[in-house]
Amino acid sequence: MWPYALLFLALLLLLLLGLFLWGAGSGPSPFAADTRRPPAPLVTDKAARRTVLKPVFSADKVPEGLDAIVVGSGIGGLAAAALLAKVGKRVLVLEQHGKLGGCCHTFSEKGFEFDTGIHYVGQMEEGSTVRFLVEQLTEGQLEWAPLPALYDAVVLGEPSGGRTYRIYAGKEEYFKGLKEQFPGEAAAIDEFQRLVKSVSRGTVLLGVLKMVPWMLAALLCRSGLLPWLSPFCQLASRSVRDVVDGLTANRELRAVFSYIFPTYGVLPSKASFSMHSILVNHFLNGAWYPKGGAGEIAFHTIAVIRKAGGNVLGKAPVQRILLDSQGKACGVSVKKGQDLVNIFAPVIISDAGIFNTYERLLPAEAQALPEIQSQLRMVTHGEGGFTVFVGLNGSRDELGLEPTNYYMYPGNDLDEIMNRYLASSREEAAKNIPLLFVTCPSAKDPTWEMRHPGKSTLAIVTFAKYEWFEEWKDKQVNKRGDDYEDLKKTFVDAIMQTVFKLYPRVEDRIEYIAGGTPLTNQHYIASPKGEFYGSEHSIARLQAEAIAAIRAQTAVPNLYLTGQDLCLGGFVGALQGALICASAILKRNLYVDLARLKKRTQATNSKKED
Repeated sequence: MWPYALLFLALLLLLLLGLFLWGAGSGPSPFAADTRRPPAPLVTDKAARRTVLKPVFSADKVPEGLDAIVVGSGIGGLAAAALLAKVGKRVLVLEQHGKLGGCCHTFSEKGFEFDTGIHYVGQMEEGSTVRFLVEQLTEGQLEWAPLPALYDAVVLGEPSGGRTYRIYAGKEEYFKGLKEQFPGEAAAIDEFQRLVKSVSRGTVLLGVLKMVPWMLAALLCRSGLLPWLSPFCQLASRSVRDVVDGLTANRELRAVFSYIFPTYGVLPSKASFSMHSILVNHFLNGAWYPKGGAGEIAFHTIAVIRKAGGNVLGKAPVQRILLDSQGKACGVSVKKGQDLVNIFAPVIISDAGIFNTYERLLPAEAQALPEIQSQLRMVTHGEGGFTVFVGLNGSRDELGLEPTNYYMYPGNDLDEIMNRYLASSREEAAKNIPLLFVTCPSAKDPTWEMRHPGKSTLAIVTFAKYEWFEEWKDKQVNKRGDDYEDLKKTFVDAIMQTVFKLYPRVEDRIEYIAGGTPLTNQHYIASPKGEFYGSEHSIARLQAEAIAAIRAQTAVPNLYLTGQDLCLGGFVGALQGALICASAILKRNLYVDLARLKKRTQATNSKKED
């Protein structure tokens, strides 16, 4: 009888999933119509941009009759607000920092413009679903510039004498390029390709587990069917290192298979192969950069929110999520000078991350709810990051800069060198930094030379433990003292010595240089431990039970999560969090709505071409 019962359960679950996936829902849809229009000219006037990106909170700027309040203006918060705005909802987005956009914001120093978190984005090819989604959120005003076919390069060893492996765009070219660089390893590369593609086909499960009714999600997790239904689940429990070590004995190829782990922030021995496959697949068709810089993302999304009567305000640190007498979220308390301003709305959305939301913003009685404590036990803090921002006197051509991103490692055992680094003292760590991600934003943006003639920028990113800098966490920003500045300079100097070997012409052309520690991230993007990607993308986080448990709906009625911690890290991961969040609030499957709108517009365009 058991096989028949299992078959019946499988068919029942598939039927329920089919009803969920193909039935959009009853609420209004933000994708009822194609809202794209021809892109307007780039806005370069500083005063006009400041009005959009640097508005300061005051009570009189809060719209009346709010439908929702969003805490945090990262893309997860802005996209959720824009989706609600597209069905006529009046949404207020509150940002603790003075400039809007979270990791999408840019800042200027001494005439140089720097991006903070958007270094490149995949899946933005014409006709892709992700591109179509972003175009709907920005009414077609955000444009993307493709990086060259050689978008990433992996350096193993010294830049001058090491080996450089090239990563090429294209679903076939990516793997063909690896075979040309690793002759004799075709079988290993073919199997890596097969595994990556099989996982990518199962990523829909991420959304399904978070969006189907909780009882159905729990039943799916307990049924034992998920590994059978999805390669994603089969490989979620295996580490990147375990999988790639089983594919080849070639240490260099193992390193190249694993090189992209910094884009989600977990070492190969601790990272889920399913998570890794998502990132490899994300960039298979190449990489793109927003024209006009990363700040354009927030600039055009904010316009959609304001168009519906909402607002997005900075310097608005939310101190507390307010609950009514029944324990339902009903508003937020914002600090303005020495005063607190209470603002009320029937829906509260947090893009502040799971730790900030649950441990800092909720009152004690809500923090203690069993469901919230259970979710907190499922996640850990991600690793902290260190960034160097460099402003250069000279054009891209003069300085020999490239739009290609460089991942630089001193050896080919990535786990061993990273673990040794993270286990060392801060003084020792500063002398032996084993990973540098070197990128040139000014070389990627086709509008850069028009906006900043004769100037260039570099950004260099590596890991850094929060604990190395923790003793200064209570000091005021820019006033942390000489010891802090000296430690920071030690890291910056060591990093730049390697960069000079990659780009020797920049050494005498530096006009501005600054380092950002985990405390910098904590201050500007409110990451609790200085992390870039929210809670850690560990093997535990990629298990079906954890995916299903951390949902948009929280144990506090009317309080919702969005962004990286709801789904996955990075720009597109945070966007998915926004789609899932808005789906829960509007009681619709917005993935279905988006797919149907895309299909309709393609059909319309085909008729026009005929």
